[in-house]
Amino acid sequence: FPNQYTEEEARKLGVVGWVKNTSQGTVTGQVQGPEDKVNEMKSWLSKVGSPSSRIDRTNFSNEKEISKLDFSGFSTRY
Repeated sequence: FPNQYTEEEARKLGVVGWVKNTSQGTVTGQVQGPEDKVNEMKSWLSKVGSPSSRIDRTNFSNEKEISKLDFSGFSTRY
């Protein structure tokens, strides 16, 4: 299951949030954490991804500084 790799990478980096496969065959999600760790996660999502995925493009939006994390871990949503 492809999102397990995303969950593992997020936990390894120490970022929190969620990921979800959409009906259009794309992936959406939210990542929160220290800026450098979020940037590492963005780089992984853009260049590596899960073994079975094909990355055509990535789009990161709604980036902002937050005072506290909204999530306690990283999960897959269905």
